[in-house]
Amino acid sequence: MKKLILAVAIAAATTAGTTSAATIYEGKGLTYKMKGDWQIQLRQDVGNDQELDVEFDDLELKNSVTYDLGDNLKAFGQLDFGFKDAAEGKDKYGTKLEEAYVGLQFGDVAVAIGKQDFATDEFGVEAAYEMRLDEDGFDAQGTSGDDVIRVDVEMDNFTFIASTEIEAEGEASEDGRSFDLFAATELSGLELAAAYQSQEASVGAESKDTWGLSAAYDAGFAVLAADYSSVEDTQDQYNLVAVVPVAKTTKIAIGMANIDPEAGDDVNEWYANVTYKFATQKNVSLFAEIADTDESGVDVGYLAGMRIKF
Repeated sequence: MKKLILAVAIAAATTAGTTSAATIYEGKGLTYKMKGDWQIQLRQDVGNDQELDVEFDDLELKNSVTYDLGDNLKAFGQLDFGFKDAAEGKDKYGTKLEEAYVGLQFGDVAVAIGKQDFATDEFGVEAAYEMRLDEDGFDAQGTSGDDVIRVDVEMDNFTFIASTEIEAEGEASEDGRSFDLFAATELSGLELAAAYQSQEASVGAESKDTWGLSAAYDAGFAVLAADYSSVEDTQDQYNLVAVVPVAKTTKIAIGMANIDPEAGDDVNEWYANVTYKFATQKNVSLFAEIADTDESGVDVGYLAGMRIKF
């Protein structure tokens, strides 16, 4: 799921998020939509002795079904497949199930159950195409699961999301337990968000708390944003980013991240990228990025690629 990165308008991860998808069928209260996100890069990763390679990120097909049940009640289901591993020869079965869930939506409130993202997946302002470091503290801990119950509340200028992953001890899926909260609001171009997670990474593991705060301000000439997240007894991290529209079709993003672990030295990473969206088709874009860290023995990374969405 795409995070709430640098967006002044807040959109929750309910069926409302599929409005840009291609409608395959609509009739008798049933709407079936398909969404695609295909991104291929020519990339040399930030690191030591990395080689130029063709990378696939993303190759996804998302299927969304919505039934109008009347009285402002809807039933929805989502089934998403990723083909990244198949394209890179890592998956002999050819596809990877990314999300699989069903739910009910009544007005501004949606409840879903299944394989899906946690509430904290929405957190963060990082605007890189690829990063050597984790995007934020929640990303370092994990933000999706197989046994998730999630509630989304979406209002005009306020979003609240809560999720929990059931421990499922003794069952085939034993991903541990997680309880996550996310809230965001927007006032006069200023977007504020907060998130919290209490997680056991695996059955019987020690619970860890993670919390984070973020802010993004649309100053007209640029969007300026920052976030801070802290993982209990593990690490603190912050991100700073500026996104500057240099034309109607082109934007430049410049950002940096700092991770300060409990054990070891802190690490800084910086990146700069440019994105061009074709004026006649905004869902087709070209992009390029350069990045580096202050770790010893690490070389500059760079990439260029193309993205097609529908």
